[in-house]
Amino acid sequence: MPVRFPYVVLSFVLFSFAAAKAEDPVAEAQAVISGQIAALLRNDAEKAYSFASPSIRSLYPSKDQFLDMVRKSYEPVYHAGNYAFGRSKLIGGGELVLQEVMISAREGKDWTAIYQMRLMDDGSYKVDGVRMIRNTASTGI
Repeated sequence: MPVRFPYVVLSFVLFSFAAAKAEDPVAEAQAVISGQIAALLRNDAEKAYSFASPSIRSLYPSKDQFLDMVRKSYEPVYHAGNYAFGRSKLIGGGELVLQEVMISAREGKDWTAIYQMRLMDDGSYKVDGVRMIRNTASTGI
């Protein structure tokens, strides 16, 4: 009986990983983006920081440094009025998701944010970068 235990554990681990990969990468990435935008609107630095990838966390080692960077460099995201998801693109079978987000900022200007979402080892997606483009219409990624 003890010999079978490692095989049972290994099969559960493999099944869990396969289940995580079987989900819709775009929907999962969009849920993370929505969660981060909601946290930013509530000024919840801890929650917003939790959606950042390890590479972003290495650049901004504290939630306060991260929030200051977002306030200064990503004001339309920090104070998003309305937003809608545009086009998306999968790279490497979903290891990377590029997601277009159209934002109507509070000051009335329109922006397009291109989110780079990276798949983590645990099957979750984290924000790995955002590129802001001012006053544009969806032209694809």
